[in-house]
Amino acid sequence: MDAGAGIPGLVWAFRLHSDGSAESLPVTAPIEFTHDGRLWLHFNLTDARARSWLAGVDVPLLARELLLSKDNYQQLHTTDQCVYGVFSDLVRAIDTATEETGFLRFAMTERLLVSGRHQALCAVDATRRVLESGHRINTVAALLEKIVDEVADTMDRMADKLGTEIDDIEERILAGETRSQMRGALGRSRRTCVRLHRQLAGLRVLFHRLEQKNVDHLSPALRLHAARLAQRLDGLDHDIVELRERSRLLEEEIHFKMEETNNRHLQTLSIVTTLLLPPTLVTGIFGMNTKGLPLTDVETGFLWAAAIMIGVAGAAYLAMRRMGIVK
Repeated sequence: MDAGAGIPGLVWAFRLHSDGSAESLPVTAPIEFTHDGRLWLHFNLTDARARSWLAGVDVPLLARELLLSKDNYQQLHTTDQCVYGVFSDLVRAIDTATEETGFLRFAMTERLLVSGRHQALCAVDATRRVLESGHRINTVAALLEKIVDEVADTMDRMADKLGTEIDDIEERILAGETRSQMRGALGRSRRTCVRLHRQLAGLRVLFHRLEQKNVDHLSPALRLHAARLAQRLDGLDHDIVELRERSRLLEEEIHFKMEETNNRHLQTLSIVTTLLLPPTLVTGIFGMNTKGLPLTDVETGFLWAAAIMIGVAGAAYLAMRRMGIVK
């Protein structure tokens, strides 16, 4: 199959030679499919022209249907001559990974890897840069493994960043800081950990299932090292779960510290209110506009009234000390 012109919707293309070297192919020029070597074609699936071209690509029907589908769950399927599926990845911004999840669809034969995405993804872009830097890939299966490794590397870097942020918040908590902004930061970290764990859990399941499946019918060029990939994803997922638990525990600790501070404030307010109640009662009594009030005809009546207020406040204080309310 030869393309007489540039393939529509093609983001990049590589030819993998027999020595493992990768050659970047211009996307605007025709691509020769009968040439020696293996091809990696990566498409923008939002381009309707690309979807039309992929409808006729030389892969099994089920693989073509999955490439063009809108399934947003991770899956991995094998046939005698093809491996195809959907992997999740982090969406890439201009210069960094975001927390948004995207999906990479692919179909792989012995000599062709066709992949596509609706949003720019981190792992495939990192794999492209690795190939351009001279990294050697011997088989199409090794290329797909490299993409999965880059998915793990991206999440690993995200986990390192989260770990640093959580460490900083923990140091501030131990130093006595309890701010609502810290709870917000921990909440965001915990939400990111939940998203990463959800992605990794799905990806781990795929490779554990593939590891347990009999793949003797696959040619060596299509066999993935499922056990190695599953082991790495297991370790990374364990780290993500630990970060999630740390953020939850720190969030609870901040909550308890803030509750303790609020309780101290309420106790102080209650003590002040209790101390002021007896003087307020005395003031109310002497403020009644009735006949027969004591000290009304005494020159030092005000001083006596003030002394009574101080006395009853002191008596209330001593009573609270005796009851252990005030230490």
